[in-house]
Amino acid sequence: MRHGAAGGPGKEGFEVALVARSQANLAVLSGRLETEGLQVTTHAADVTDESALRTAPDRIGPVEVLVYNGGGTARAHTPVLDVTRRSAQDALDGAVLGAVTAVRAVLPAMLERGSGTLLFTSGISAVHPLALLGNIGIAVAGLRNYALSLAEALAGRGVHVGHVPIAAAVAPGSPASPASPEAVAETHWSLHTRRDRNEVVLGDLATVRAAIAAAS
Repeated sequence: MRHGAAGGPGKEGFEVALVARSQANLAVLSGRLETEGLQVTTHAADVTDESALRTAPDRIGPVEVLVYNGGGTARAHTPVLDVTRRSAQDALDGAVLGAVTAVRAVLPAMLERGSGTLLFTSGISAVHPLALLGNIGIAVAGLRNYALSLAEALAGRGVHVGHVPIAAAVAPGSPASPASPEAVAETHWSLHTRRDRNEVVLGDLATVRAAIAAAS
C-alpha cells in the first residue's frame, strides 16, 4: 500500500495495490474494494516467480506498507509423515522465498525514507506444530522466523515488522469474531500504527485442534 494523493484512497489515506497470480482473482478483489470507494491497482505476479515479484514494486510506486499473504500458497497440504522434499519445497517457495523476494524489493526504499511497515500473515502452525499441516508448518515456521528476525534487525531504523498467525478460518461475520475480515484488518492496522508489538495471534489453538479432530 502507498499513501494516496487523490481520487478514492482507502479509509486511512492509502492506495491499495494488489498482487496475485490470477488476473481473474485480482479483478474480483479490486471490484469489491472499488465498490467501497477505494483506489485500487492490480498487478499479476506469482509469489514463486522471483523476477515478476521483484519488479512489481516498480509498477506500483513507493510502498509504505507491505502485507504478505503467501504463507498458504502451496499446491497441496501434506501431513508430516508424508512430507517429501518436493512438498516441502512447494510450501517454502510461497511462504518463505516469496516473502524474501518481496521484502528485498521494497525494503531499500523504506530504509532510505526511514519509514515503512512489513506485515506477514500465516497460520497457527507457524507457532504450534500440527501434524496434519506438515509441509505448511515447516514453511510458515520459517516465515515466522524470518519476520521476527527482520524485526530485530530493523529495530530503530524506522521500519516496523509484524506477524499475524491466524488460528481460525477467516470468514465474514461479527467484527468481534477473532478471525473475521474486520478483525484481521484491524490487527494489521494496529501493528502498523501502534508499532509496539511484532506478533499477534488471532484465534484459538484448541478450536483448531477440535476442528481437525472432527474432520478426521
